[in-house]
Amino acid sequence: MGAYILRRLLLMIPTIVGIMAISFAVVQFAPGGPVEQVISDLTNAAGSDRLSGTGGDLLQAGGEEGGRYRGAQGLDPEFIAKLEKQFGFDKPPLERFLTMMWNYARFDFGESFFRNTSVVDLIIEKMPVSISLGVWILIFSYAISIPLGIRKAVSDGSTFDVWTSGIIIIGYAVPSFLFAILLIVIFAGGSFFDWFPLRGLVSENFDALPWWQKILDYFWHMTLPLITLLLSAFATTTLLTKNSFIDEIKKQYVTTARAKGLTERKVLYGHVFRNAMLIIIAGFPGAFISAFFTGSLLIEYIFSLDGLGRLGYDAVVKRDYPIVFATLYIFSLMGLFVSLISDLIYTWVDPRIDFERRDV
Repeated sequence: MGAYILRRLLLMIPTIVGIMAISFAVVQFAPGGPVEQVISDLTNAAGSDRLSGTGGDLLQAGGEEGGRYRGAQGLDPEFIAKLEKQFGFDKPPLERFLTMMWNYARFDFGESFFRNTSVVDLIIEKMPVSISLGVWILIFSYAISIPLGIRKAVSDGSTFDVWTSGIIIIGYAVPSFLFAILLIVIFAGGSFFDWFPLRGLVSENFDALPWWQKILDYFWHMTLPLITLLLSAFATTTLLTKNSFIDEIKKQYVTTARAKGLTERKVLYGHVFRNAMLIIIAGFPGAFISAFFTGSLLIEYIFSLDGLGRLGYDAVVKRDYPIVFATLYIFSLMGLFVSLISDLIYTWVDPRIDFERRDV
């Protein structure tokens, strides 16, 4: 197993470099980069000043020298050159990419283009929201979906199975943002009850509260976002668990175990559980990344939670490339490590699996 782990760790290097290289190449052809963002802000401000008659003309006699950037015609070429140097675009793309990867290998993500602070500080600042949503969604969704899926598999075709399947499918079909708005209208002072707060992770007086009230205040703020995310998070895992258990229950070794006089609980959790859970473990890396980083963007906006999903989206819109590439690098790296951990859990759940005898 040690040799397999080492190979996987070494393969992460070309994988992460490839992910970053493709993303970097795509960005080079994307319109509206940070230089264009600054130019657009300046030209809009200059136009407003001219219309109001309160400001000077920011456009200087530069001819068509700034024509390589959209909207730069008429701007001073020296000003354009200073912008390029400020954002690092005065260097060739290959040199910029190699410098970025060298810095990222040392977890030096530089500073944001537009927020005047380091990217690491921004990520640390937004991390509590993403951790709060991700950890509780993973815990609650698996704690609900796995026992429920097993119960549905054992009682396949019963009234309980039919009704719970209907509820799960309806819940999964409803978009999470619509369900979030519905919860706000009903429970957050919309039209009916004002039981839960509308925004934020904690109250403004959080620091002044005793420790037990801090816990209550935290979960008071998290209730509606978690309910919204749980609605779709546990549906897929529940049905996947059910179908996996049904497939295993029909196999010959289960019939043999029952013929030996083993109890149903011993058959399910002593024999079927390990084999049936392999497919659930296979989907864990995707569920982990989605729960922590990508699955809560709309929920963060609706409930005014300032997390990593919202940070990454705002950075893409603003073309704040240090944040974009740093979050992509961290997400990709975490995804690769979680995938490795899932393989190790495979061998723990089913000792018959030996990755060292297979090619990676």
